[in-house]
Amino acid sequence: MTHSYKPRRSALYMPGSNARALEKAKTLDVDCLILDLEDAVAPDSKATARDQIVSAVSGGGYGEREVVIRINALDTPWANEDLAAAIKAGPDAILVPKVNTPADLQQVAHRLALGQASVGIKLWAMMETPLAMLNAAAIGACGRDPEVRLSCFVMGTNDLAKETRAQLNPGRAVMMPWLMTCVAAARAGGIDILDGVYNAFNDLEGFDVECAQGVEMGMDGKTLIHPKQIEACHAAFSPSEEEIAWARKINDLFELPENANKGAIQVDGKMVERLHADMGLRFIAIADAIAAHSKA
Repeated sequence: MTHSYKPRRSALYMPGSNARALEKAKTLDVDCLILDLEDAVAPDSKATARDQIVSAVSGGGYGEREVVIRINALDTPWANEDLAAAIKAGPDAILVPKVNTPADLQQVAHRLALGQASVGIKLWAMMETPLAMLNAAAIGACGRDPEVRLSCFVMGTNDLAKETRAQLNPGRAVMMPWLMTCVAAARAGGIDILDGVYNAFNDLEGFDVECAQGVEMGMDGKTLIHPKQIEACHAAFSPSEEEIAWARKINDLFELPENANKGAIQVDGKMVERLHADMGLRFIAIADAIAAHSKA
């Protein structure tokens, strides 16, 4: 059983209207960069931001960081130009906000095909509306359709709170059903899912708690609004040395000839099944990919 893994522990939003921020992003130890044309950019700065992002992405220099362009929502006057510019720039992915149904992603995928966009450009979907929560399974299923190119969900918890009138309180109890629904939909579609932002970027203790919650839910990483959140985010979403050592140990034991046909073995007084070994392979793949990412 083989595993491949792309580190998406951290995804930092960077405003496209801030040229200095786009340049600084090249020096940050972050897995993904979301260069933003939407929420972080005022209406009268949209065109400038678009030009700056195209120039920055086309110019390169972001190394192994996954570069994502977030366009404006499809029903806004900026969406068409944003999408054309993103295709021209050639990022790793385009993040589509306000996705409500699979048709939204299919529409963007069709535009990518018409624009002869590189097959390497994937789609990410913001899950941030009531309709998205009701249609999560159908949207996630787009991950199984190569023509749609969907590879990741991004939880937009701030917008979700606004649209539903739910309160975004510490612990996020009222959000939990929606968050877990989207985790299930992502896994069913074979895609990754990133947790929403933590707004109080100076509250590192609260941030640690919410990162731990994201890990517990099965999120692949978290979206960030400030560089000071990166280190703690990586610590939370990276396997510990103990987890990696345990994973290697049980996989080595299952590789022994005497265990080749066994579905379960005893290790250190515990019964361990092959499914635990397979889960361990993912930890090993994550650790190896993170190590390679750090050296690049």
